[in-house]
Amino acid sequence: MLNRAPRARRTLSLLAFVAPAALFYFVYLAYPTLAGFYYSLTNWNGLFQTYRMVGFSNYVEAFTQDPRFIHSLLYTLQYVVAIVILQNLIGLALALLVEGLMKTKSLFRTLFFMPNIMSVYISTLMWTFIFSRVLPQIAHVGFLHFLDQPWFGSPRVAFFSTLIVSTWQGAGYLMIIYIAALQGLPRELIEAATIDGASSLRRFRAIVFPLIMPAVTVCVFLTLNNSFKIFDVVYALTRGGPGYSTEVIALNIYQEGFARDLRFGYATAKAVILFIIILVVTLVQVNVFKRREVEA
Repeated sequence: MLNRAPRARRTLSLLAFVAPAALFYFVYLAYPTLAGFYYSLTNWNGLFQTYRMVGFSNYVEAFTQDPRFIHSLLYTLQYVVAIVILQNLIGLALALLVEGLMKTKSLFRTLFFMPNIMSVYISTLMWTFIFSRVLPQIAHVGFLHFLDQPWFGSPRVAFFSTLIVSTWQGAGYLMIIYIAALQGLPRELIEAATIDGASSLRRFRAIVFPLIMPAVTVCVFLTLNNSFKIFDVVYALTRGGPGYSTEVIALNIYQEGFARDLRFGYATAKAVILFIIILVVTLVQVNVFKRREVEA
């Protein structure tokens, strides 16, 4: 009995420390998530208290009677693949470039990271001016005629405009993570490979990249989550246009639940579908990359 009392007090003290965080987690995350699953089975419009249960008909309608949602799903998958590749390649390339500098390392690290701390709407306003005014002027003055494009009027070109802005804004954050991983590399291994005559590319493939795989896992995880949930850049640049050709899933959910049809239950069902897709994709990605870390 004497031993149980201190153990019970330790347990109670631990629960007391955890209780505030657990309360906030339940109120602001767990309960809204569970409520979202519930409302996805209803026809609630988000305004009135009266609604009825419709079961899984919202999910069936999303996949069988809503070509706009299917288009936004496929477009989002295309966007995710492009952003994951571009942001990670450019972020890693910037990290290698900055780490190779000596006196100006801090300056370039700050410059490349700065777009990440800027407001999304300020960034998109700036890029809207660049796309609509600056690039056409450069195309007419110089020989870069390919810069004079309908950056927001063509579905194919509008896709590239969103990629440019998203990559410009997110690559600097990944650069910081890759820089931290590069700074933790054992220098003796790289020096030994250099003495043995290994080229820079060979050192990167055989030593650097396998050892920074934990950072690659984190960066790919972050870009997967953020790109699946992309909303602000697309909304600020194209509003999903022309037509709905650049409409991503998050924007489609917003239009369905708030801006266009006020079908809150149906929009919540689409949000649940997006949640399940993100969950499955990220679980697979983490498991696959973790195995690569073990091999490395």
